[in-house]
Amino acid sequence: MVFVCCYCLLFGRKLSGIVWADFDNNVVSNNVVSAEREEFLMVEERSHRDFMKEALLEAEIAAGEGEVPVGALVVRGGEVIARDHNRRERIGDPTAHAELLVLRRAAAAVGDWRLNECTLYVTLEPCPMCAGAIVLARIDLVVFGASDPRAGAAGSRYNILQDGNLNHRVEVIGGVLESECENLLRQFWRTHAEER
Repeated sequence: MVFVCCYCLLFGRKLSGIVWADFDNNVVSNNVVSAEREEFLMVEERSHRDFMKEALLEAEIAAGEGEVPVGALVVRGGEVIARDHNRRERIGDPTAHAELLVLRRAAAAVGDWRLNECTLYVTLEPCPMCAGAIVLARIDLVVFGASDPRAGAAGSRYNILQDGNLNHRVEVIGGVLESECENLLRQFWRTHAEER
C-alpha cells in the first residue's frame, strides 16, 4: 500500500497539489485536484502500478549497463509512446537522465514538443533539471516511485513541478511501487560501493 498525503510527514511541511495514492482504496487528493482532473486520475489509477513495473524494467536495464537505475516512460491514451533509462555513463552526457531522454522520444513520437494529455512514469523523483523539462513539455501528470529527499523536485526538496510562478503546473503522484524502486537503487549503490 502506498501511504502519502498532502502533508509530507517526513519533512513536516505541506506539499500543495501533490496527489498521493492509496491503491487499496482510491486516489486520495485532499481537494488538491480539480474535479475535471479527478476522472483522469481515477481512470489511470488502475494502471499506475503496471506502468511503473515497465519503468522498473527500464531501470534494471540501466543497472545492467552500469548506470544509476532510473527508468521512465511516457503514456498517452493508455499506450506507452516512449521509454528509456539513464545513459549518462554510456554516452558521456550529464543531461542523459531517463526523464529527458524519454521526453525527447515522446516528442518525436507525437511530432510536437507539447506533450499534453501525457503521463510520465519514473522510478525516482525527478531532479530540478528534469522537473524543468517536464514543465516545459507540458506533461499533465508525473507518477514516481522512490522519493529523493536530497534533490527531488516533485515535492521532497523542491516543488518545481507545481511552482505557481511557472506557466504550467504538473500533477504528481508519488510512492507508486516505492519499495521496489528504492530496493533497486539501494542494491545498485551497495554494489558500486563495494567495487570502489
